[in-house]
Amino acid sequence: MFHFRKPKQPEIEPEGEEASDWTALSQAVEPAVEPSIEPAASSPADTDDTPGDLAEGLQRSRGGFMARIRGLLKSGPDEADWESVEEMLIAGDVGGALASEVVERARGRKDASSAEAAVRDELSALLTVSDPGWRPARATPDQPAVLLMVGVNGTGKTTTIGKLAHRYRAEGNSVLLAAADTFRAAAIDQLRIWSDRSGCQFVAHAPGADPAAVVYDAIDAAVARHVDIVIADTAGRLHTKSNLMDELAKMRRVVDRRLPGATPEVLFVLDATTGQNGLAQARVFHETVGLTGIVLTKLDSTAKGGIVFAIEDALHVPVRFVGVGEKLGDLLPFDPQAFVSALFA
Repeated sequence: MFHFRKPKQPEIEPEGEEASDWTALSQAVEPAVEPSIEPAASSPADTDDTPGDLAEGLQRSRGGFMARIRGLLKSGPDEADWESVEEMLIAGDVGGALASEVVERARGRKDASSAEAAVRDELSALLTVSDPGWRPARATPDQPAVLLMVGVNGTGKTTTIGKLAHRYRAEGNSVLLAAADTFRAAAIDQLRIWSDRSGCQFVAHAPGADPAAVVYDAIDAAVARHVDIVIADTAGRLHTKSNLMDELAKMRRVVDRRLPGATPEVLFVLDATTGQNGLAQARVFHETVGLTGIVLTKLDSTAKGGIVFAIEDALHVPVRFVGVGEKLGDLLPFDPQAFVSALFA
């Protein structure tokens, strides 16, 4: 059993200040506790991991703004209809400027078989070509792959971590979860539950500890135990709080120092129901830490699936996964062509 002493108030290392090694870095924030490193459970919990259905998950979007667009384009739109198409794209969270560009390019296409096909082709062209089989990669065989999961509260970040951990465990990988969201005691407890359910190892400090120290200890444990993938939860901070964004940047630097040459994946978890506000959040995170991917959750709960196009056009960051339900299997690798086909089905 670990006995925790009362943690100190974590300090945030100012952006731009560099420490030569972990000893110097940790002087800014003394680790509050010895890490709690728990082995993996004997086996994952018996949960429903039946793969979700993308078309079913997009039913609201397909029956919402996309149904109205298809109706407008069915008989060859006139000038008024094109304006309505643009309005429907905006209503679907594609965004004003981008909706105007899509309509303008679609109207000028001569190679499309129909107006609907022209719009469909233009939307498809906005999406980054991606590999549905993507997974985080190691820099060297003796280093773990590292995923930093970022996003604001309420987006489904912890649940997404649990689903990813379950997916990678099912593929035969060993996974370690790092509870680096130390500002909420409940976040540590929630992640511990997911580690038990998915059969993952787990590293945590006491609430209030330095998040960067948690990440450092997690990587240390992963290297020692030859773990394949480390997934770190981070505080569900508001993107307007610059000191907390600096703390996230600090965690990124810790990974760089502990695993020289490694390129950690930084996945932003975005709630599809937040629309353009979610895009604004993602933009700030991208400017701070450099996002490498997006996980779009709650896509089944919105009729505005157009946010996918807005995200990739604005950030040029690929969507890696989409959440279309509550089951473990409802977190699906993102396939751009399948997504567009499901919208227009």
